[in-house]
Amino acid sequence: MASQTAASTRATTTGISREERRVLAGTLVGTSIEWYDFFIYAQAAGLVLAPLFLAPLAQTDPAIAQVLSFATIGISFLFRPLGAIVAGYLGDRLGRKKMLVLTLIMMGVSTALIGVLPTYAAIGVAAPVLLILLRVLQGFSAGGEWGGAALLSVEHAPVNRRGYFGAYPQIGVPVGMILATATLWVLTSSMSAEAFLAWGWRVPFLFSIVLIVVGYIIRRAVEESPVFEDLVRRRKESSAPLGQLFRKNWRQVILTALVFIGNNAAGYLLIAFFATYTVTVLGLARPTVLLATTLASFGWLGFTLWGGRLSDTLGRVRTFQLGYLLLAIWAVPMWFLIDTGNIVWYFVALFVMTFGLGLSYGPQAALYAEMFPANVRYSGVSIGYALGAILGGAFAPMIAEALLRSTGASWTIGAYIAVAALVSLVAVSLIKEPKGVDLRA
Repeated sequence: MASQTAASTRATTTGISREERRVLAGTLVGTSIEWYDFFIYAQAAGLVLAPLFLAPLAQTDPAIAQVLSFATIGISFLFRPLGAIVAGYLGDRLGRKKMLVLTLIMMGVSTALIGVLPTYAAIGVAAPVLLILLRVLQGFSAGGEWGGAALLSVEHAPVNRRGYFGAYPQIGVPVGMILATATLWVLTSSMSAEAFLAWGWRVPFLFSIVLIVVGYIIRRAVEESPVFEDLVRRRKESSAPLGQLFRKNWRQVILTALVFIGNNAAGYLLIAFFATYTVTVLGLARPTVLLATTLASFGWLGFTLWGGRLSDTLGRVRTFQLGYLLLAIWAVPMWFLIDTGNIVWYFVALFVMTFGLGLSYGPQAALYAEMFPANVRYSGVSIGYALGAILGGAFAPMIAEALLRSTGASWTIGAYIAVAALVSLVAVSLIKEPKGVDLRA
């Protein structure tokens, strides 16, 4: 408790310390790179993977091929809980840094291998099989990443700034999306559609190698931080079996999963579906759509950081409630703006949606950390997050595509988002405000 008081005093008198800046940089850069890798795949699934890896089906039934292409996004989510369990087990015994570096490398390697993977035309059915195996590896590593990064930020934050500190691993998501969409925008703007389909789509996957080197160097620097070493030591001391988590804290696990559904479903539609819909259905130019999506993602970044900061004053639960109310209200109307086929209204629709996304994502790391006791916190936040991702975003693009094909009305996708947001709104409303609890308890 004394070190926590000292940290609070230091932050009040001198701002964020040098050691804390290194920790925040390590969590932000690492999560940004991992989500860049994840988003590159998600956007490629909407743009090029169906004709390349599901060629026979894409020729006979393009709509079903696109649905299955989106389904490959969801497959990786099924392995996130396994990644969370393994990372929690090893992180308690080998140290948090080693797991954070390992998950970063695993994600980067699997992404780079997708960039050199032969297509269906070259090796037949082995192509989609190998693609799915690499997606499994991506999901496994993503499941082990978030819990460690979130706790690294929150557990060493001053009590009155946990939401703000915890927002740093959260903004790794919009930063990763900005990197992914910006990279695709540059490529699609500088080459023909034929060249992009032939080889250009591989470039952003291979570019991941450069980002992984940068992220590895930065995360290695965090190793010498006394704050990080203290975190590893306390995690080892407080290791607890999974049985204890599900026996005594099953309610928190369920609530954390349900709280994430709405945000994750809406977020993955922003990541993987909106651009595809606007290009293939409305006929807008792909580079223009990618640029508008990239610019709208800056709203997600800013509102996420603000959401974390706001939760330090307004409270975690109230900030979440505000975010989900805004998301539910905007989910249907925004489709009427998108369907105008005007790129400006498309940008406005997405940007307004990021307001609700940010407020329902920025406080997440702090809320989750404060909901679990120290002896099961690593496993609790990781597993709850992973389960929420399965229930929320795993198959959201596929569900959206199926809704569009069966009803022909895009607003039904908005209704789907609204329902998911309301489910999460109810779940977060069942949580007693945890802001300011003793994280050492």
